[in-house]
Amino acid sequence: MKERIAIIDGIRTPMCKAGGVFKDIQADQLGAWIVTELIARSEIDPALVDELIMGNVGNPAHAMNIARVIALKAGLPQAMPAFTVHRNCGSGNEALTTAAAKIQAGDGDIYIVGGTESMSSMPLLYGPRMTELFANLAKSKTLGQKLGVISSFRPSFLKPVIGIVQGLTDPVCGLIMGKTAELLAREFHVSREEQDRYAVESHQKAAAAVESGRLAEEIVPIPVPPRYEAVQEADDGPRDNQSMDALGKLRPYFDRHNGTVTVGNSCPLTDAAAAMLVMSETKAKELGLTPIGFLRAYAYAGLEPQRMGLGPVYSTAKVLDRSGMAMSDIELVELNEAFAAQAIANLRAFDSDEFAARHFGRQHKVGAIDPDILNVNGGAIALGHPVGMTGARLVITTLKELHRRNCNVGLATMCIGGGQGGALLLEAA
Repeated sequence: MKERIAIIDGIRTPMCKAGGVFKDIQADQLGAWIVTELIARSEIDPALVDELIMGNVGNPAHAMNIARVIALKAGLPQAMPAFTVHRNCGSGNEALTTAAAKIQAGDGDIYIVGGTESMSSMPLLYGPRMTELFANLAKSKTLGQKLGVISSFRPSFLKPVIGIVQGLTDPVCGLIMGKTAELLAREFHVSREEQDRYAVESHQKAAAAVESGRLAEEIVPIPVPPRYEAVQEADDGPRDNQSMDALGKLRPYFDRHNGTVTVGNSCPLTDAAAAMLVMSETKAKELGLTPIGFLRAYAYAGLEPQRMGLGPVYSTAKVLDRSGMAMSDIELVELNEAFAAQAIANLRAFDSDEFAARHFGRQHKVGAIDPDILNVNGGAIALGHPVGMTGARLVITTLKELHRRNCNVGLATMCIGGGQGGALLLEAA
């Protein structure tokens, strides 16, 4: 990029399991709370902000351009435009990189970006037969016509389409995301024991980060409806007592006969929002603002939808080539853990000369990832994956941990449903 993008600050709500404490909070309200707090903390004059960009996947019917709804509910000027971006799991990243592209193009200087998701609010939908019945009922003009339509009703018409299942199923390859993880487990010979051990370690690291207060540095407590008497201060996914024995008792979920992927070695569905204030490095200096870090480079890559979990190695290879860097230059890695099988498959692909030669035409591997710098505060298996928000969370977590470790360069990368990957190179300020 012509100029680094300064990330002045970034915060998020707790990530809480779908159907739990945030079940009565819509995605636009979660987003409005976090944007309001971001403005208050940064002390930026809202009139200086050129635009708000938010990532969201499960777009609620009542807030079709959810970014605009969030901007208005957060009290931003009505003259300030806002729009929503959607790149499945990478939507939170897309908000940041879209702002970066607009800054590079000279379209603006200051943006609020982030992501929000209420997976609790993913709907149950009427199937086509019930929908047709309602349509015919609406078109009926006489009592006889209405009774005729009603008499055609059958209880089977009420069988719902589960929105979240449909959303997590790829329409091209026909596989739900968990089955793509099963495919990678077979391709990379990832055993059930390895997956469960990885999941236990994710919980252990996340629990330690909670206990130490590290994660609290990026979290804004949220009051819980309906009475708003209680306040949710922390993620509710990490378990300090997670064990191999407990995980070993769980049955495979996506392939019940021959599978290895369970709900215990997969990420839980969660509700959360995150926001960042970003601007050109020049503008930050002009305003006298000290960033928490910079976006140095980014890349997205495509691959087969059924192997979408390998997106991190594809996109990281691309961003390293663009930046002239090597994996050995990276001091911290946040790799989103959609599934333990997927995370382990990526680690093996990163470290494979054969994989690099076959898929990228490279003579040497992209580069092994040191486990000591990987997801050091736990990953999505423990923390959760609110799909439209996660990309922003990865950036915030990476930058704050770079500061704590007195390190300079970090990588935030993730797989993206539909067969894509995203990778962002970040620098501490």
